[in-house]
Amino acid sequence: MKAMTISRAAAKAGVGVETIRFYERKGLIEQPPKPFDGGFRIYPEEAVARIRFIRQAQDIGFSLREVAELLSLRADPSADCSDVREQATMKLEEVNLKIARLEEIRGALEDLISACPGRGALRSCSIMEALIAATGETGGDPNAGHMENAR
Repeated sequence: MKAMTISRAAAKAGVGVETIRFYERKGLIEQPPKPFDGGFRIYPEEAVARIRFIRQAQDIGFSLREVAELLSLRADPSADCSDVREQATMKLEEVNLKIARLEEIRGALEDLISACPGRGALRSCSIMEALIAATGETGGDPNAGHMENAR
């Protein structure tokens, strides 16, 4: 087991030192004890592997709360692969919902852009008109409401 300082562990894991400190504050990795002689904290190789696991889980969409759950499962000798599969299935459902919402947004933007002439006065911009209509405003001076609030 080779040990290293936080900066070396960060470099080896491909993250910044602040990321390690953040993970420590969130309880995702253990902060090594401070040496009695006042030297640097020493991080074991296992910390680097754990940081890489956290980053990989985040890269595929797991939140830090979900990563903590995965780490708990990983440490639980009675945990089953089905537990992890359930977590991944729930994440996939969440991703599919986000994709569907993004596709709706894309369609709305495509419609707005295709209806816009792309030139002329701003007050006759179809994109601005659609955004104003969606808020329930009647149009007019866009700064009028802000001026009243500023008084």
